[in-house]
Amino acid sequence: MNSKVVSPKKVAILISGGGSNMVSLAKSMMENAEDAPLGRPCLVLSNVPTAGGLAKAADMGVATEVVDHRDFKGDREAFEQKLISVIDHYEPDAIAMAGFMRILTPTFISHYAGKMLNIHPSLLPKYKGLHTHQRAIEAGDAEAGCSVHEVTAELDGGPILGQARVPIMAGDTADDLAARVLVKEHLLYPAVLKRFLLGDKGLITL
Repeated sequence: MNSKVVSPKKVAILISGGGSNMVSLAKSMMENAEDAPLGRPCLVLSNVPTAGGLAKAADMGVATEVVDHRDFKGDREAFEQKLISVIDHYEPDAIAMAGFMRILTPTFISHYAGKMLNIHPSLLPKYKGLHTHQRAIEAGDAEAGCSVHEVTAELDGGPILGQARVPIMAGDTADDLAARVLVKEHLLYPAVLKRFLLGDKGLITL
């Protein structure tokens, strides 16, 4: 009996910094390539030319691109059109935002509707936006965590596909909490991406 060979789906990963979540995503796809060639990183793109994640991606043999938002002098439409042209050249099946620190317009998001994921360092719908760990501590919350969600036009507001929780300890600083949550991010995001590439949008909790 002939078994059907399925080509792995291509994933573009967008970053702005050190790319630790990008590395966890790329490694998870590469390490499982022989067992289940479900996805492979086809591109790591940054809006920051000096982003540390670019060198890490290159070291893993992943193509890298830079579209510096500063070159567009506040013209968000032109910036995003350039982003789209670069990303589309690689023909990704999915796009994973991994610390990409630019707010995207509905035009960009609709171009990739149903294909985009983002990881956010809070238990959404709590604490959309920035400074999530400090806000959780100041609110007296007993726990914090991270969420992976589909990207929609609402900031940090798309359907939640995965969440992981950690306790907030007495005396925690925002940095302490961020470090504890980051460990969970590196576990959660690859797990959600794998199921997303299979078409499974059920909620994962860790």
